Amino acid sequence: MFAHFTMRLNEANDTPSFNCFFVDVMHDLEQTHTNASNRPVYLTLAAVTMIWGGTFVAGRLLAGSLSPLFAASLRFLLASAALLGFLCLSRIALARPTFRQWLQLSLLGFFGIFFYNLCFFYGLQHINASRASLIVALNPAVIGLASWLLFKERLGRVKVAGIALCIAGAGLVIVSRNPQLLAATPDAWIGDLAIFGCVLGWGVYSLCSRGLNQSLGPLQTVTFSVLIGTLMLCTLAALRDELNWAALGDLGASQWFSLIYLGVFGSALAYIGYYDGIRKIGATRSGVFIALNPLTAVVLGALLLGEQLTLSMYLGGGAVLAGIYLCNKPLAPARKRRIL
Repeated sequence: MFAHFTMRLNEANDTPSFNCFFVDVMHDLEQTHTNASNRPVYLTLAAVTMIWGGTFVAGRLLAGSLSPLFAASLRFLLASAALLGFLCLSRIALARPTFRQWLQLSLLGFFGIFFYNLCFFYGLQHINASRASLIVALNPAVIGLASWLLFKERLGRVKVAGIALCIAGAGLVIVSRNPQLLAATPDAWIGDLAIFGCVLGWGVYSLCSRGLNQSLGPLQTVTFSVLIGTLMLCTLAALRDELNWAALGDLGASQWFSLIYLGVFGSALAYIGYYDGIRKIGATRSGVFIALNPLTAVVLGALLLGEQLTLSMYLGGGAVLAGIYLCNKPLAPARKRRIL
């Protein structure tokens, strides 16, 4: 092989196209090295999205033990402590946002933390984890459409096809209910509507964070938005007299693990891992891994909660995954951004 390469190199050296040939060879070698060096990043992102898939199962396990507002407050109290602990251990000082940035961070805290998690926990009281995760899988499609409408971002045919697949897949999951499940939970439409609220809240959170991610950095933006959203959740819980600390004594081991999983792993560590992936390989390539989120939730919902999987869920889930994949094409390398 080396002799063959040397012969091609000598032949190319005798022609004016030698420089182009050499550049192509070096590009191939560099691309191979880059793919190999990015493998740890890919594994981290795969783990992050699998963790997010598990949050639907954990939330479902907590649904009957704590009120939705109290559960959301506890989740982000733990997330806030974990994020502040990470900053402290890393010796990273909190930024000093301007007044305008505080307003933007408050908007993110309201929609991305407060509103999203109220919808999340209320929704899981009416529908199962698999169904909820597949509805939330609409996020990339909704964000793509909103970016096109509000920011005039160009959408190619492939992305349009992906958006259509996402919408069709989620719609199939929602309208094609199992008759037995429908009979047991006649108000499942309330859960569907609440989980759609999650999609709306995350869409606002994603679109309105662009400027802050550039000025403050993703880690600081996430930390401040989580702190503000936690304050909102706890304030409302106190006003509604739902801070039932005594209920914590009645939690079993599985509920405690679910709570810690949601706060520390699903909210704090997963965010750090995801934004580190964005810093190293870009947002577009990192976003592909979100497709593992609903797949993980469906599998865990069936294994741990005994939730029934119907043919419609398989078909709808496959359509959603295919749509998310198409929405993230082409996987062009993006400019690296800082997270600190």
